[in-house]
Formats: sequence, C-alpha cells, structure tokens
Amino acid sequence: MSKDSLPTYAIVELLIRLEEINPLIGSYKDHVPHEYGVMVKTTNGHINFSRQLVIQQFNNPGLINKTELETVAQLFKYST
Repeated sequence: MSKDSLPTYAIVELLIRLEEINPLIGSYKDHVPHEYGVMVKTTNGHINFSRQLVIQQFNNPGLINKTELETVAQLFKYST
C-alpha cells in the first residue's frame, strides 16, 4: 500500500477530533501504511488507524460517533 493511497488530510482531521478527547495525542508528523491500516506519527507518539476509519473520515465523517473516537483514542502510545 502506498503512502499516497490514503488522504493525508483525513488522517489530520482524525487527529484533530481525537485531540479533543486526549490532548496529549499531539499534531501530525507522518504516517506509514501497513497491511492492516496506517501508523500515524505525532509530535507526542503514535497511533494506529484502520484503513476503513480513514476512508470513513474522508467520505462521511459524521458517521464516526464519539464512542468510536474514544475507543480509537485509547490506542495512542505516548513516546518520550
């Protein structure tokens, strides 16, 4: 999967939404696609998103509810 196959701005939008839940997530730095989704590097660590979540954010972000965002926010790994 190439890096360009996922819209970067949808990833950034997801991070903005997740920062409302967990301000420690930080800002977008880079992302690396992998077999199951995408690993997103932030200024404070990293988080994994499923490909489906990124595409949903791109196509219809209103269908991603707060409970789903809270679950994803728990996947954040803080790096020092």
